[in-house]
Amino acid sequence: MKRGILEVFLVDAHGITHTNFIGSPVYYVLLQCGTKEYRSKLSKGDNDNALWNQKFVFDFPMSQWKKLTHIKFRIMDKELFKDGGFVGETLIHLGGIVTEGRDRGYMETKPAPYNVVLDDNTFKGQLKIGLRFIATDKLKRKAWELKMEAKNSEEPMISPYMNLMKLPLLRFIAAWARRTGLVKSINAKLL
Repeated sequence: MKRGILEVFLVDAHGITHTNFIGSPVYYVLLQCGTKEYRSKLSKGDNDNALWNQKFVFDFPMSQWKKLTHIKFRIMDKELFKDGGFVGETLIHLGGIVTEGRDRGYMETKPAPYNVVLDDNTFKGQLKIGLRFIATDKLKRKAWELKMEAKNSEEPMISPYMNLMKLPLLRFIAAWARRTGLVKSINAKLL
């Protein structure tokens, strides 16, 4: 059975909108192609820039690639009390790379900047992305492909309720440690 593998290299973003009122932004990207969705690692940015350098692998039967028209990148900003605020999105149409990759067996585009579209359909900033499409007849998947798929699912999505719990829990643990003298005893042992 013929399969197609799309490797996506998410490099960085420049000039994107900072949505937090307080604190520095922490960006992540949701990638969606067909029925598969991945989340990038968190990247602390300096206001309007972010760096990820992360690879994702989308693997589908070739018959399904014919129906997939695009891959969507949604840039999100992690906020204190909720999971994410929408920053912008980028859509890349896959028709050319899939057709060339299927015909040649391999097609690659070097990382290039793509415009980030905001809620009001204006452009602000760029997302740098590289793509590689490999057409394969093999049923066996290589070990590195399985490893990449495991890496893609490594970072779990945390619910907004867990974000609310983090701050009070940390304060409680710090107060408990001070009361029980745990901090003083550790410092005394280290000295």
